[in-house]
Formats: sequence, structure tokens, C-alpha cells
Amino acid sequence: MKVTKHIENSNGKTQFTFEILPPLKGQNINSIFDNIDPLMEFNPPFIDVTYHREEYTYKNLGNDLLKKQVVRKRPGTVGICAAIQNKYKVDAIPHILCGGFTKEDTENFLIDIDFLGIHNVMALRGDAIKSETYFEPEKDGHSYASELVTQITDLNKGLYLDEDLQNCAPTNFCIGVGAYPEKHMEAPSLDSDIHYLKKKINNGAEYVVTQMFFDNQKYFSFVEKCRSEGITVPIIPGLKPIAIKKHLNLIPHRFHVDLPEALILEIIKCKTNEDIRQVGIEWCVAQSKELMEAGIPILHYYSMGKSDNIKAIASQVF
Repeated sequence: MKVTKHIENSNGKTQFTFEILPPLKGQNINSIFDNIDPLMEFNPPFIDVTYHREEYTYKNLGNDLLKKQVVRKRPGTVGICAAIQNKYKVDAIPHILCGGFTKEDTENFLIDIDFLGIHNVMALRGDAIKSETYFEPEKDGHSYASELVTQITDLNKGLYLDEDLQNCAPTNFCIGVGAYPEKHMEAPSLDSDIHYLKKKINNGAEYVVTQMFFDNQKYFSFVEKCRSEGITVPIIPGLKPIAIKKHLNLIPHRFHVDLPEALILEIIKCKTNEDIRQVGIEWCVAQSKELMEAGIPILHYYSMGKSDNIKAIASQVF
């Protein structure tokens, strides 16, 4: 079922969803199931599965010789989505990136998930890899998520890259895209960022999931600004509980979001990581309850491969 249909069927009740990471290469899928199993009691209508593109390292062979190696530490997005739909009978949503994909790769990826009965996809540009200062698209790939959305929309119309194909079957994907209540780090302004979000919507995106935030007012203000710009699709809030003290620096650095001063002070007072984990849970519970009271149809949690604190939150909220 499409995400938009899940929202229609919610009848005003807020639904619980979450995102998982594929396991590190070398682990089996049971490591995924072990983290999903405790969360199924909250009846998620869908589960997102992130995609991790190839990166490169150079192995020193001695004698000043270096060997370029392809590294992909978390493969398996499509297989995990198929396994989730088969095991749990809920919709799985694979992420697809511009980075690392040619247009042909994108089309083949979409054909594969269509054959698997997957009818939702999250279309993202993706971040620059470690060897890049700024994001660089593949040759004959997409530079922007709006272009990726257009290709998926075209496939929904039966328009494939090979224009000589006849009687092509259209796909039926519901397309989600990302958004940033505190603006994307590369955007010159929030207004500019919303302009490009609207372009993704105009090109066929049907719902939005936000970057994590820790101040609900930033989400509410962002949604209000989007609505004033004519964006009417659902805007699903993304939430993540702080779990360790390192997050005080890591989250602002990596995700370019602000932490409220009250949250920072509470974490600084903590003596142990268990104390910090509890503060993170309580803060996220308060965020969740306020968002539910505002009538938000779906709350989406970033599990980052661990479900214990997400379960603790959901137990108090849903």
C-alpha cells in the first residue's frame, strides 16, 4: 500500500514508523530482524531501509604502490526490503540515491523493486563521499533529487530510457523525498531550500520525511512556511533520541541541526551513558506527544540500527 494511502486510512490516529540501516557486510539478516521484532507490537504501516553507496579506499601494497579498492560496508537494501515484506507483511521502503547511480542503474533498481511488489520509494540525492568535497554525480547520473523524482515519475507513466521499447508496463511508485526544517547544509537559505523542495513535489513526489530535529517549533514553523508556498503533501517528522554524550557534537556536525539549550544542559548533568539515554528517551517522548496532539499522522523514528530506545519511546507514546 502507498504511504499516502496509509495516511488516508489512519482516521486521525498517529501511526508509528521507523528507519533501519542494512547490517554491516559479513552479518546476516537476523541482526536486522532482532531489531525489528521488538517494534512490531506498535504496528508500523511501513519500514524504511537506507541505501549506502560504494566508496573507495587505497590499500598500501608497499614500494609506494597503492591499490584502489571499492568499499560498500552496508549492502543489501533491496534484499532486506523483500525480506521485510515477506516476513512481517508490512510495506518496506527502499531509499534510492543519485550518488553512485547512472540513469540506467536507477531504472534497473526500480524495475527490481517493482517486480518485488514494492510500491514506495524514497528518492534522495545522497551525500558526498569521503573523497569528495562536494557531491559529484555519476557520469550520466542525476545531480539533484528533483531529477531522480522525474525519472521515477516517467517510469510510472511507462516511459523508459529506451524510447524504442513498445507497450511498456508503467510502474506505480509512491515517491517520498527528504526535507530539512533547519535547511540543507548546502542551501544558501531556508527559502531557497523550500523552493527546491517544491520542485521535487511538482516533479511527482507525494510525501516528505524531514531530517531529525529536537525543537518541535522548528518543525511547525517549517511546515507553516511550506504550506504558505503551496506545498500540500504530507510532511512526516523524523525523530531520533540522543543516546550518548558524543551526540552533542556529532549530531550538529554531521546532520547540521541545533540542539536546544535545555536538552544540552540535561545531558551535561548526566553521570553515565545510561543517564544520557534516559534523557534522550524522555525528550523524544515529549516531542512525540506534542506532535501527536497537533494531529501529525505519522511519526518516523531513526533507529540507526538499534531498537531498544525506540521501543522505550513507543511504549510511552503509542
